[in-house]
Amino acid sequence: MRMIAFDVGAQRTGVAVSDATQTLASPFRVLRGVHVLHEALAIIRDLEAEDGVEAIVVGLPLRLDGTPTGQTPRARAFAGALGSRLSLPVHLQDERLTSVDAEERLAATDRDWRSRKQKLDAAAAAIILQDFLDARARARGLAGAD
Repeated sequence: MRMIAFDVGAQRTGVAVSDATQTLASPFRVLRGVHVLHEALAIIRDLEAEDGVEAIVVGLPLRLDGTPTGQTPRARAFAGALGSRLSLPVHLQDERLTSVDAEERLAATDRDWRSRKQKLDAAAAAIILQDFLDARARARGLAGAD
């Protein structure tokens, strides 16, 4: 089963999915406009029908000191809306510096900033999901070491 992540923004929402083994996260697409929640639900339902979806991860924007940003309520509301409409667990994942990391990674392979901008939100969602998958794998490894 896969996992899916969202990097919720004011204008664009990045989407990423994991592989079936939940080892690797990949950028999937970028959602734009006012119907982002409906599009997100459709993507989740499509993935559920194809491979199954175990959980949803939503990036939680925080300042470096851990306090909420202006986007934090939007991300929490999006996560809450998904959780109330689906019978899947929804996890919030700290997304500090993921956009900076995504920009640096994209800049290494794509010199055109316009092209990078189109991919940035999905790349940031992939980093959020990969961070979640890695933390979960570490926690399972520690639990197995007891």
